[in-house]
Amino acid sequence: MAYPRTVITEKFHPKPGKLMDQVREVLRYHHYSIRTEEAYVRWILQFIRFHHKQHPKNLGKTEIEGFLSYLASERHVAAATQNQAMNAIIFLYKRVLDMPIDDRIEALRAKKPKRLPTVLSRAEIRNLMSNMKGINHLMAMLLYGSGLRLMECIRLRVMDIDFDNHLIVVRDGKGNKDRSTLLPEILQDKLKHHLVKVKNIHQQDLEDGFGEVYLPNALSIKLKGAAKSWHWQYVFPSRRLSVDPRSGITRRHHIDETTLQKAVANAAKKAEIGKRASCHTLRHSFATHLLEDGVNIRILQELLGHKDVSTTEIYTHVMNKGFSDVQSPLENL
Repeated sequence: MAYPRTVITEKFHPKPGKLMDQVREVLRYHHYSIRTEEAYVRWILQFIRFHHKQHPKNLGKTEIEGFLSYLASERHVAAATQNQAMNAIIFLYKRVLDMPIDDRIEALRAKKPKRLPTVLSRAEIRNLMSNMKGINHLMAMLLYGSGLRLMECIRLRVMDIDFDNHLIVVRDGKGNKDRSTLLPEILQDKLKHHLVKVKNIHQQDLEDGFGEVYLPNALSIKLKGAAKSWHWQYVFPSRRLSVDPRSGITRRHHIDETTLQKAVANAAKKAEIGKRASCHTLRHSFATHLLEDGVNIRILQELLGHKDVSTTEIYTHVMNKGFSDVQSPLENL
């Protein structure tokens, strides 16, 4: 099941003060993640600077369209990046300034390129994994074995691992959706052994007066004591305690994603893989190899958490179609 959400219906008015402080206050009131907060603040500042530091109250639809068109035509940002910038600006006007933009935004739209995903062969996967070790190796195996996105793996909680049913529950995945995916049997003992070590770390944190973990959607208020409970802890915690920049509480957060990104890149280099291999490449390879093994595309869609099957169908273009048995007409000239 999904993490319980706090339904907010009343209008929230931030305290008088600097605009960006008000933006952060409203974002936190609506329980946006710290990553979204950082991104929205960054885009709003860029929007203001683009219009020579004029206050957004003096700007409107025309200026929003001008900025978004500039992102597409001059900076050549991706469609998803332009959408995030637009969402940030609309949030500013609707939630912070109480000046919702009712008219349709008709900016020049960034084109979403249709690129085929990079996929590693099974031999390349083996070579890559043989050049990894420790926790990074375990996480990389989960990316490939379960089809997880990078942050889905990094943010796994203890309660998300269902050993009995051989499943991993992904909560609040892309699009705020929950799904279940495969927990490879070959990884179960490794994961159990890993969690014993993590539990020992958590127990030591509790003895030292810490042991609290970040809970989403203000659950720390609803579920008293849950932040220190074992089942809410991260499967892959950071090596160090750190101070939460918003609450000021000292916690053990999850491992930084760049750790795994660098480990995969280094392993690909050592394995001499002549492709651009990344964490997401392992997810692409998971999907493609399952299709090659005859898994129904609708089942694959569920495992990947795709809203539309057309997104999943892109993997049919990169799967091994048995072309090795087809002879080129040039051979018979």
